[in-house]
Amino acid sequence: MTQKPDSSFRLFQVAGITVYLHYIWLIVAYWQIVQRAGAHSSIIWNVGEYLALFGIVLLHEFGHAFATRQVGGSADTILLWPFGGIAYVQSPPRPGAELWSIAAGPLVNVALVIPFTLVLTLSGLPVFGHVHWDLGMFLQYIWQINIGLLIFNILPIYPLDGGQILRSLLWYKFGPIRSLLYATMVGFVGVAAFALYTLYILVKYSLEDALFAGFLTFYIFTNCRQAYLFAKTANNSGRARPF
Repeated sequence: MTQKPDSSFRLFQVAGITVYLHYIWLIVAYWQIVQRAGAHSSIIWNVGEYLALFGIVLLHEFGHAFATRQVGGSADTILLWPFGGIAYVQSPPRPGAELWSIAAGPLVNVALVIPFTLVLTLSGLPVFGHVHWDLGMFLQYIWQINIGLLIFNILPIYPLDGGQILRSLLWYKFGPIRSLLYATMVGFVGVAAFALYTLYILVKYSLEDALFAGFLTFYIFTNCRQAYLFAKTANNSGRARPF
């Protein structure tokens, strides 16, 4: 059984999978909700938007967890924190199992496009463009955030889902270690792009606007670098198993 994540508290359990919430999530949630104050007639709508965002994130992470179990792996913990969610999974050391375990998360977002689009269509709402009533803005936000999360997650930047999918595909030809090495090299290019985008936000808007993008860039870089160093060391020493 996976150990309880640090600095978090238990929310609930579904199908043997325990969901935890990181304490910092509460601080960032307050900041993000206040940032959008005034967008609706009541701040309750802003709270609803933020909870909807993490509801979609949670469904995404359950996709990872259930797919991992389907291929014979283990999954019993999900952590929600300010940058999204983390499903603590351990899939069998096979490229196909790894690929399905990772791809299942974005596929949940793909599946959600259908009902979300149907709701917008039946409500007569545009996908983009200004909407003047609270419920309409809320429904439009849910559609947009689901698409945004899907596009972001499939970027081929390790450790995002897209980067891990790339690693799984490379595994078929190059094995578990060199595939990780190559995927993280591609990831560094994406990290550089994120850094430039953060700089653009800082120059064009403000430090406050650039903070979240900066923290996210640092998190991705740190994890990509850690995986790269592991793969490089393992490749040089001839190790055959990934972490």
